[in-house]
Amino acid sequence: MGKIQVKNIKLYAYHGCLEEEAKIGSEYKVDVEVKTNLQKSALSDDLVDTVDYVHINHIVKAEMAIRSKLLEHVAKRILDRIFKELPTVKKATVSMAKINPPIGGNVEEVVIILSKKRKA
Repeated sequence: MGKIQVKNIKLYAYHGCLEEEAKIGSEYKVDVEVKTNLQKSALSDDLVDTVDYVHINHIVKAEMAIRSKLLEHVAKRILDRIFKELPTVKKATVSMAKINPPIGGNVEEVVIILSKKRKA
C-alpha cells in the first residue's frame, strides 16, 4: 500500500452562501491524498500501473468550477469522482481551504477535510 498526495492546488472559484461570493469569488487551496497499491508501479515504472496525479488535478479543477454553497459539497463530488474514475484507489482524503473567508474577522483560511473509503 502507498499514498499519492497532490498538494496545494490553487484555484479561484465562486463557492459560498453569500451572493457576493457568487459574484466576486475567492481563492482556494485543495490537497488530495489517495491510498492505493503502489507495488506494481514501483516495479514496472509504467503509468498505467498507478494513479495518475494529473487525473486527480483534472477532477479537482472540474469540480471546483461548479458553484456550490458549501465546501463539503464540492469535496464530496471530488471524492465521488475519484472513486468512480480511479478504481485502484482504496481511500481518499480531500482538504479544502477558503483563503480570507468573509466571516467578519481576521481569519487566514477556513478548512474542511473529508475522507472516503472504498467499500469492499
